[in-house]
This record gives sequence, structure tokens and C-alpha cells, in this order.
Amino acid sequence: MTAREASVSRQTKETQIDLAFAIDGEGKSELYTPVPFLTHMLDLFTKHGHFNLTVNASGDVEIDDHHTTEDIGICLGQALKDALGDKKGIKRYGNAFVPMDEALAQVVVDLSNRPHLEFRGVLPAAKVGTFDTELVHEFLWKLAIEARMNLHVIIHYGSNTHHMIEAVFKALGRALDEATSIDPRVKGIPSTKGML
Repeated sequence: MTAREASVSRQTKETQIDLAFAIDGEGKSELYTPVPFLTHMLDLFTKHGHFNLTVNASGDVEIDDHHTTEDIGICLGQALKDALGDKKGIKRYGNAFVPMDEALAQVVVDLSNRPHLEFRGVLPAAKVGTFDTELVHEFLWKLAIEARMNLHVIIHYGSNTHHMIEAVFKALGRALDEATSIDPRVKGIPSTKGML
């Protein structure tokens, strides 16, 4: 089987990002970003998805973390799409519930080639450390668009914002692990249309 991996480089006046992603990994990450909370979340995502992820990123964080977070989401989405190739034999759908102490998150994905983000949940705090929590939506939105996937994120409940976001990223990894896995029963493209 051809290695399902891809690399993306994005250089703008706001950010400089080099990212490498492997679907069939070992949960290993090498992450160098100026956004510590996002780095932590990407590490969890990688571990729970059994992916390999390398990110070398810099950006205009003296303004805020927006551009860097957004552009890492763009690059990860592009790499996921490229690594999937023709999508032959994949399960296509994935669903994961993850608890984190008092919080419970659910992520459901369809690698459909029809990008959409549905985000249901209210994060109680505007910041976790120095990280603006509204950027969670921004990251997931750009990831869904660039990966061309249908992504539903539901935070069922919780009171600690860190726990709620952590549950989302762990569930994202697990749902994508399921959706990208090869099912020997699937012959060709998993769609009645004959393409995704």
C-alpha cells in the first residue's frame, strides 16, 4: 500500500508553516509553534488518532494567535486531503465520544468531499491561558474546508473550558482515525456515486 502521507508549506506575510502528516502513524508528534495551547491540542490529536505530525510554525503572535492558528488548520486540512489520495477502501465515516473529567465531547466526520463544520457547544471562558477560545472554531472550520470533510463537533456538557476543548481534540483524532482506516470489505470508493 502506498504511504498515506503529505507535506504542506505555507509562507505568508503573517505566518510561515511547514507541516508533515501521516495517516498511518504511531501517534508521534514534533511540534514547534508559538501557540502553546494549540501545540498541546495538536499533540493530543496526533496521539489519539495514531497519526504522525510534524509542525514548524512561526507567526505574528505579537498581534494575537489568530493567523497562526488559522493557517495551521489550513495546512493540516490540506495535508489530510492529500494524504487520503483517492480514498479507496476507507471507512469514510467516524464517530467518537471522549470524556475529560466533567466534560463530554463528540466528533462525527464524513470524508465526503463536501466541506461543512457544525459546531454545537458553548465554551465558558474566553481564554485558556493566553489562548482565545474562539480560535477553536476558527481552527476546526479551516480544517474542515481544506480537508473537504463534513465535521460535526458537539460539546454535550462541561464546566472547565480546558477540559472541554481537550475532549474535542481527542475525539477529533479518534473519529478521523476511524474514518481514514481501511475496511477490507470496501471495494473501491465508499460512495454510490463512484467518487468522493
